[in-house]
Amino acid sequence: MPAPSDTGHDRRECASGLARAFGFLGKRWNGLLIGVLIEGPASYAELKRAVPGISDSMLSERLAELTGAGLFERTVDAGPPVAVSYRLTPAGEALAPALEALRAWADDNLTPEGCAGS
Repeated sequence: MPAPSDTGHDRRECASGLARAFGFLGKRWNGLLIGVLIEGPASYAELKRAVPGISDSMLSERLAELTGAGLFERTVDAGPPVAVSYRLTPAGEALAPALEALRAWADDNLTPEGCAGS
């Protein structure tokens, strides 16, 4: 039987948190969109350019999902012209160290295979 952690929980049971994280972040495009916004706020058009291959409908769906999950904040500037931008919330910003670690690991251990979403 695995040793309990300092909190008294079986460490293998705690892997469910990883399953939830990868279930959400592992959805195609979610991690990449978060990575783009780590660099700062961006408009819909800027996000579309930064993630080649994502369709308009998928970008809209992912933005709504990430906003609904509390990782993105959507801001509308009434203009004219009306401008919509997205930025990370504090919860989204908290992912930056983990995503940077994944990026460094990939740079060190994976062969480049093309652009985002390949």
